[in-house]
Amino acid sequence: MRKEDHRFQVESSNEVRVDKYLSEQLPDISRSRIQRMIERGGVTLNSEVVTKAGEKVKPGDSLFITIIDESVDGLLPENIPLDIIYEDENVIVLNKPSGMVVHPGAGNPSGTLVNALLSYYPAIRTVGEEDRPGVVHRLDKETSGVLIFAKTHKAYQWLVSQFKSREPQKTYHALVDGHPPTTTGRIEAPIVRDPKVRTQMAVGLQGTGKSAVSEYFQLEKFKDHTLLEVHPITGRTHQIRLHLSYIGVPVVGDTVYGHRNPSLPMDSLFLHAKSLSIKLFGDRVPRTFEASLPRNLAVILKSLRETEGK
Repeated sequence: MRKEDHRFQVESSNEVRVDKYLSEQLPDISRSRIQRMIERGGVTLNSEVVTKAGEKVKPGDSLFITIIDESVDGLLPENIPLDIIYEDENVIVLNKPSGMVVHPGAGNPSGTLVNALLSYYPAIRTVGEEDRPGVVHRLDKETSGVLIFAKTHKAYQWLVSQFKSREPQKTYHALVDGHPPTTTGRIEAPIVRDPKVRTQMAVGLQGTGKSAVSEYFQLEKFKDHTLLEVHPITGRTHQIRLHLSYIGVPVVGDTVYGHRNPSLPMDSLFLHAKSLSIKLFGDRVPRTFEASLPRNLAVILKSLRETEGK
């Protein structure tokens, strides 16, 4: 992404809004785009980050702005339908479909949620990291369910801080092969990058890897399968899939960490991010967002119940 830095020494005789002053000094840059620069922390006034477009500048003030060329970052807007659970001026909460990648990367240059969001809300381009705008957490490609994105710089910082301190509560539903050793349990097993297959993760030996903790609760028991509710306490890559496989009950359809041939007729994982509880910008108490089980997973579950007379 190309950037241009501009510094101005204010000579105006009257106080004026930051965004208005900059739009007058930079006639080729729209005022709304300048406001986006302010939202992402790209403007400083006397070496202090400007947080409000309406902040006033006066004679003698020093203004600095970083302009991002939004046309050359490689991220293209795509008109892809979004399943919106909730939206306000700061965040958008989506029900991510299985099979869709969150943001572009190696092997997935397009067709991602970020590409869809750039079409739906172009201003998200300047929020957060350059190659993954608005992204504050992720779900695996084959995992469906609740995912929250930041629409403003202030919301991005607010949400990232919560995920870093492990405040959000995440609930997943997973159908697994077999039955866990206990109806409820806590799995504590560190996770490392698999030294043989760099795209996969593995449980580390004692003293290696990043700490990872998951808790599970049995919801339904079938002859050859179990429906679990899983709460990841940490948020490591592939954590739930790896932890459940580690205790001998891999997620149905997980051909990476489980059985090579799925035990049930499905072409995706039976892993769904059911709910997310998190504090939105400025809130003191968390809000909970939920996503219904995708139709293909609901059909599998219904079939199991009918087969076993439940």
